[in-house]
Amino acid sequence: MNPATSICSALLCLALWPMAAQASPTPPKKPVKAKVATQPSSRSYAGEAKALELGADIARSSQLPLEWVQATLAQARFVPIIPRLMTPAGSGTIKHWGVYRSRFIDPVRIRAGVRFWQAHADTLARAEQVYGVPAEIIVGIIGVETIYGQQMGSFRVLDALTTLSLDFPQAHPRAQARTAFFRGELEQFLRFTHDSGKSPMSYLGSYAGAMGLGQFMPSSWARWAVDFDGDGQIDLFNSPVDAIGSVANYFVAHGWRSGMPTVFDVDMQARGSDLAELLAPDIQPSFTVEQMREKGVRVLDAHDYDRPLALIRLDNGLNGQPQYVAGTENFYVVTRYNWSAFYALSVIELGREVAQAYRAGS
Repeated sequence: MNPATSICSALLCLALWPMAAQASPTPPKKPVKAKVATQPSSRSYAGEAKALELGADIARSSQLPLEWVQATLAQARFVPIIPRLMTPAGSGTIKHWGVYRSRFIDPVRIRAGVRFWQAHADTLARAEQVYGVPAEIIVGIIGVETIYGQQMGSFRVLDALTTLSLDFPQAHPRAQARTAFFRGELEQFLRFTHDSGKSPMSYLGSYAGAMGLGQFMPSSWARWAVDFDGDGQIDLFNSPVDAIGSVANYFVAHGWRSGMPTVFDVDMQARGSDLAELLAPDIQPSFTVEQMREKGVRVLDAHDYDRPLALIRLDNGLNGQPQYVAGTENFYVVTRYNWSAFYALSVIELGREVAQAYRAGS
C-alpha cells in the first residue's frame, strides 16, 4: 500500500493478507447522514493526553482552530477491531490467486457492474474521452472497491483515523511510518470537514478511513477528486458521476497512458537464474519484449510493443501451478490504487467481464 496515496477498502486490505439503477437523470443527491458506528468501541478519546497532544499538533500544522480540533477528537472513539485488522498476517500465509480472484469476479458483482454501466454509460464515455482511461478500468475499480456503492464501509471515519493515529499496532513492521501516514490522513479529513462545514461524525467508510464509491482516502480526495457532474461540490458518496471522474483523474495523475494495454499473456519457459532476474523488479516494468524472449518468456500479441514490461507471478497455493502475465506501465498504474498485483489483475479482469456482459446485452 502506498503510504502517500493509499486508497483501500476494508475488504481489500483483508484480502491482501491470506484481504436496478436508472439512466440519466441522476437521482438528486442526499447529504451524508450521521449514523452511529456499528463497530464496538471500548473507550472515548476525550481527555486522553495523547489525543490532546495530537489535536494541538494538527491545529498548529493545519491552522485549524485548536478548540474545534480538540472538541472533534474528544468525540472520537477507539475501535478495538481496527488495530487487529491492520496487523499483518503471519509469514507462513500462502497466496492463492484463484481464491483471491473468486472474491471479486463472480456473477453477482458482474451483474451489478452491468447495471452500473447501463445507468452511467454517458458519464463513463465522457470520462474515457476526457481522461483516456477506459470505462472498463473505472468500472473494475468501483466494482472491486465497493460493489458499485453497496459496501462503502460502516466505520465512522473519525473513529478509524483517530484509532490508527493513536493506537496503530506496534507489531506492524512499519508501525512508525504507518502511524505518520494516518495522522496525515486525519489532518486532511479534519481540514476537509471544517472547510466544508459538515460534521466529521457524519462520514462512514472503511476501517482504514477510505470513503465513497471509489474508497478515496482524505488526501486522495483533496488532491484528485473532481466535480465531474458540475454541481459545484464533490460528492464521492452520492454522486456516481463525481466518483467516475475522480477515479479517472487519479489514474491520469499516476501516469496512465491512453491507448496502452495493461497486460499481455505469455508463453512461459524461463527457469533458474533467468526467471529470478525477471521477477526481481516485481511489478516495476523493466524489460523489453526482446529481453524477456531472450530469458525464456515469449510475450504474446506484442509484436510492435516497445515499452518496458514486468513479469508478474500469480501464485496458486503450495500445490497449484503459478500463472504469469506481462504487466505494462498501465498495469503498474493500477497498482498505485492498491499495491498488489492480485488486486490490479482483479480490477482488470472484473472490468473485462463486465464489459463483455454489458456489450452482449446492448
